[in-house]
Amino acid sequence: MAKSYVIRTYGCQMNEHDSERISGLLEADGMTRVDDEADADVVVLNTCCIRENADNKLYGALGNLKALKDQNSDLQIAVAGCLAQKDRELITERAGHVDVVFGTHNVDRALELLDHAAEHGPIVEILEATAREDAERFPSALPTRREVDHASWVTIQLGCDNTCAFCIVPSVRGPEVSRPFGDLVSEVETLAADGVSEITLLGQNVNSYGRDLALARRSDAAPDDGHWCGERWLDDRRARPLFADLIRAAGAVDGIHRVRFTSPHPKDMRTDVFEAMAETPQACEHLHFPLQSGSDAILAAMHRGYTGERYLEKLEEARTTIPGLSVTTDIIVGFPGETDEDFERTLEVAAAAEFDSAFTFIFSPRPGTEAAEMQDSFVDHAVAVERYERLRVVIERSGRAANQRRIGVIEEVTVEGPSKKDPSVLTGRTRRNTLVHFASPTPLRPGTYATVEVVEASMNHLLGELVEVTHAARHRTRIPVVAG
Repeated sequence: MAKSYVIRTYGCQMNEHDSERISGLLEADGMTRVDDEADADVVVLNTCCIRENADNKLYGALGNLKALKDQNSDLQIAVAGCLAQKDRELITERAGHVDVVFGTHNVDRALELLDHAAEHGPIVEILEATAREDAERFPSALPTRREVDHASWVTIQLGCDNTCAFCIVPSVRGPEVSRPFGDLVSEVETLAADGVSEITLLGQNVNSYGRDLALARRSDAAPDDGHWCGERWLDDRRARPLFADLIRAAGAVDGIHRVRFTSPHPKDMRTDVFEAMAETPQACEHLHFPLQSGSDAILAAMHRGYTGERYLEKLEEARTTIPGLSVTTDIIVGFPGETDEDFERTLEVAAAAEFDSAFTFIFSPRPGTEAAEMQDSFVDHAVAVERYERLRVVIERSGRAANQRRIGVIEEVTVEGPSKKDPSVLTGRTRRNTLVHFASPTPLRPGTYATVEVVEASMNHLLGELVEVTHAARHRTRIPVVAG
């Protein structure tokens, strides 16, 4: 009998993509995925240490799994991801029933570690970023079980060189390392051949992609420079980011209909990226542009490297260069030391930016970050909650207005499937990354492209009427096969 597995993912898109790789490894070994932990032989928890109460969620899940382990001693439990990277000893101390703990730099070892634990007992394997060769750190060669057949993540870099005071990513994922340009284009070509029509270029700071590659190769020309840095770089061998070149190259791959990316850093955003987005038809008119705060004093304390005014200038340049651009953001409320005046400035910048939507957070200290050590400057929670509600009103006002302006516009949508609330209605996503609900007289497969006229708008989604189907889904329907 084939073994079965469950994987639970916490946190960001990086973790989601790592989970796809882990799932691919397990399924390549003959395992099948199930929905319920009680039916699984292997349970993998892919953790995050950035989100609020991440550790509480992990240990709550591990507590529930202990009861299953008591009933079935053959059940294997693995903890992976950022929290595993950071709290390796603590996990084994608090949850002795865990079989495997592994981090962010050895995803490819998941199957070997499970096999080792089955034969020899529990194992912890945490590698630091510098413990492996750069090429080995990328899981690009691993099998992948994509959650969506028509769309795929493409990891373009690992780690981060920024020192944001609230973020622990550099500690758990290491310094920034870019993946060779040619490898990325080859992966996009392979995905397109498999029917993928939409890709999302993924990194902690995508718009600095390739600076390390160009810096290492700018002095002495070598025959493989085009593979490492792209053909366009050969005509301009400066130590510069290569992200604009990558957008153009990914969009030029036959079969790719949409190119997205996440997430850029405002301090590193360059004019050439805006131009590449505008000039590449496949590049979607959506920019996730994390603000974090509108106050110059708080931005400086966060080590963000820009001011509120500079942020708005870059945003204006983006909207001028890319017609119809949708802009979303991240904002932290109640960062240590934030005064009423600081918060008022955040409201001002958010109102001026007219975001389509925003992920807003009340500051929560993450152990291991600089901000967590600023206890003397922590903002009273009740004050932060009140500020959060005021900011939410500003964001909702601009988001609702942005959607209202789409009424009467014919939008291209990618069909994602039936609506969760009303299965008789289809859900699609526009190039601007807005959800649209619409009816169709015939079933449409996920990954189908269609045009829809927007007839109604709310803050979070649009309602539309189908105009026509423009491109049928190209991917093959995957049917799990279990070897008997």
